[in-house]
Amino acid sequence: MTAAARVLGRLVERGETLAVAESLTGGLVAAEITSLSGASRSFRGAVTAYATALKRDVLGVDGSLLAERGAVDPDVALGMAAGVRRLLGADWGISTTGVAGPEQQDGKPVGTVFVAVSGPGGVEKVAALRLNGDRADIREESVQSVLELLSGELGENARTQDTEQIGGNSCLQP
Repeated sequence: MTAAARVLGRLVERGETLAVAESLTGGLVAAEITSLSGASRSFRGAVTAYATALKRDVLGVDGSLLAERGAVDPDVALGMAAGVRRLLGADWGISTTGVAGPEQQDGKPVGTVFVAVSGPGGVEKVAALRLNGDRADIREESVQSVLELLSGELGENARTQDTEQIGGNSCLQP
């Protein structure tokens, strides 16, 4: 079973909804979820906030944070997840932000990615990824990593998620 299928199954079981905020993945997370039959039972929608201004103006990420640290930052990832959750009225929000390449961004090397989850009861979780491969590899691994992070928060391996390696070329760092 894929990570997206596990996430969707758990959301449906719990009667909860999901919203997605994407930057470097450009809609791939939403596409992965909506490729599954029955996704409409839990999936609210997505915002592809590729431009930094959209992270601020649409998702409500703090403008001074973006100015100080740039868009590739763990607190920006959390802000995106919380912002899309609030904007789309979902129980859970997830986000991706990072550098897929081929060049560095905001002083961050290619393969630097942050994925985040915001959920009920004040749940906020972010994972720092250091990914290898080409642009497509980094984007695909980011999709799988954010879905695995959410899966952990929904009850699958929640206690070991922080230290577990996800996929063949990524490493979660709390």
